[in-house]
Amino acid sequence: MAWKDRAGRKPLIVRGARQVGKTYLVEAFGKEHFPSLLTVNLEQKEDLHSLFDRMETSQIVQELSLYFNQPIEPGRTLLFLDEIQTCPKAIACLRYFHEEMPDLHVIAAGSLLDFVLREFQHSMPVGRIEYLHLYPMSFLEFLIAMGEEAIAKHLNAYRIGDEIGDAVHRKLRDLLRTYYFVGGMPSAVAAYAERRDLLEVQRTLASIGTTLQDDFAKYGTRAQQRNMRDVLRYVPRNIGRKLRYVNISREVRSAELRTALELLELSRVVTVVRHSSANGIPLGAEASESHFKPLLMDIGLCNNLCGLSLPDASELLTVQEGGLAEQFVGQELCAAAPSFQEHPLFYWHREQKNANAEVDYLRAYEDQIVPVEVRAGSSGSLKSLQVFLAEKKRGFAARLNMDKPAIGTFTTSIGGKHGSLDLTYTLLSLPLYLAGQLDRLLREHLCEE
Repeated sequence: MAWKDRAGRKPLIVRGARQVGKTYLVEAFGKEHFPSLLTVNLEQKEDLHSLFDRMETSQIVQELSLYFNQPIEPGRTLLFLDEIQTCPKAIACLRYFHEEMPDLHVIAAGSLLDFVLREFQHSMPVGRIEYLHLYPMSFLEFLIAMGEEAIAKHLNAYRIGDEIGDAVHRKLRDLLRTYYFVGGMPSAVAAYAERRDLLEVQRTLASIGTTLQDDFAKYGTRAQQRNMRDVLRYVPRNIGRKLRYVNISREVRSAELRTALELLELSRVVTVVRHSSANGIPLGAEASESHFKPLLMDIGLCNNLCGLSLPDASELLTVQEGGLAEQFVGQELCAAAPSFQEHPLFYWHREQKNANAEVDYLRAYEDQIVPVEVRAGSSGSLKSLQVFLAEKKRGFAARLNMDKPAIGTFTTSIGGKHGSLDLTYTLLSLPLYLAGQLDRLLREHLCEE
């Protein structure tokens, strides 16, 4: 809606993995906020590809209007170019829509768009288009879909120091465990919202998993497709662990598996959390290309690909719980970022003999770097968090677990090469169901200091 009314608006490209709801979102928006909507599916209408050869917007609009027997009026019509990755010339044409018909609202979308953008053969409309990054539904959106608007509103308005009662806390924990199983893929959420049937959710997620793997045929050779399936099987079983190619396959070269992982990244099925030395801002300046942990696009899909079959979501306290908590937090951090830009994820680790340490996530705010520890239960050691704070001379950290929210200042001693070091730091502890509010709460707190 902000894009629709903004002066100097540019054509908008919605980017996201398959089946996260791009087409549904754009068409629902168009029907609600415009007198008319024209959807042009360029995958289904290959005969329209030649329209974009000459890149004359007035001619394109006129012919589309005649073809669909529908007027296209700037200011009144939303022109939606769906599956635009099948017609790269149409992507190049977006710059001319901006320059020659700035009053016409144009949105494009495509599931495998990142592949086309990587190998784009035409003049890219840099500075003449805008992006919107769409992820699976967040926990907050899941709550709204479940009819829990009041509790969702409460989370959105939560401030550090607010109390959360026992009954509400227990309810949110139960809803979170359900989300672990259902996830945020819109069709799976719809299946559960309508019937409260976890078996139907399982069938829906299995279908999505099959569709994603069927897409592999579009990526390259049979060997690449096989490698992508191997990587896809590996990732959900190893959430939170540093990826080592030899653990995926001892028979395939690391370079080939690396290519398979990159293809899964481009398709947005996999997200990579990279190690950063975290000596300063931006975190990406010291990010490692060889030390990283993979996440899957969706926690429900993650469980389904692992073969998890549960009649009761409350049984999700399994050996996988630690990895699921880390998957959930990473997913929430991606979804909570501003939709107009990608927001890479980082973690920190130190590998020393008898002195390994790892912090699950790092968040950056202006000149502040905040380490974030993720725990599946209500307890756990903070040693790695403390080591990071001592080494980087930082005094503020965050923890996400299953306990109620709290904030306090602590003093401890950290052993080192040159003897023990006293460390005083502030720890913000939040329940996992507030992970989507983490950035907002940290920013508010750090701005007040």
